[in-house]
Amino acid sequence: MSRQLAKAPLDRSPRYREMADTLAREIRSDYAPGELLPAEVALARRFGVNRHTVRRALDELVAAGMVSRHQGRGTQVVDRRLDYAVSAASKVTHNLAALGIATQTECLAQGLREPPEAIAQRFGRSPGERLLCVDTLRHVDGAPAMLLWHWFDPERVPGWERRYRGGSTRALLDQHYGLQLFRRRVRIEAASATRSDTRHLRCPLGAPLLQLVSDNVDRDGALVEISVSRARADRLAYHIDFDSDEVSS
Repeated sequence: MSRQLAKAPLDRSPRYREMADTLAREIRSDYAPGELLPAEVALARRFGVNRHTVRRALDELVAAGMVSRHQGRGTQVVDRRLDYAVSAASKVTHNLAALGIATQTECLAQGLREPPEAIAQRFGRSPGERLLCVDTLRHVDGAPAMLLWHWFDPERVPGWERRYRGGSTRALLDQHYGLQLFRRRVRIEAASATRSDTRHLRCPLGAPLLQLVSDNVDRDGALVEISVSRARADRLAYHIDFDSDEVSS
């Protein structure tokens, strides 16, 4: 497998971080699980750095769960899936950007729509009442990875359809409505790709998906949004960290 040598970018961050970001992008695009990265001496020669810098860069990849080290074998790719942390205040776009991953969110459709019964009940709405639904498709490193449906109480976001044309919904909520949302409840379950999923996510019919339903509230605990996301299970993994003071022996 041939890989083009990367030129060093401008010195805007520590050299080991730049190196780790470059290797992370290559792992996601060029490597399969189980493959070995080049030896440390080869990486040092390629990037023009010393072995200490190489080890620090690899430490970053180990901490991100992308590679593992094996004495006598080298550094092995563990998984090509994106590792997304789910917490009360986590934001998809922000979290992926922190990993050096480029994202783009496309608005597929938006407008008032009758929600599924379970969502209507959580908003305290009667059958037939409509909510604002915003359908988006998130691209990660240029490839479709996640479909999202954002159900909003329209009274909390007047004029939304005039303002939103794509990008982070959380940024628009903060900028124009002064709303910072927090997850109150999350449900994660397995799903199979429908024909609509295959069209947008470019995956086979019946391919495994991860579905996450999140109740998102404002600082006063009032429900503002219910988001439903469907992600390719071969491209994304969720992890949930618990604070040590919440864990009892």
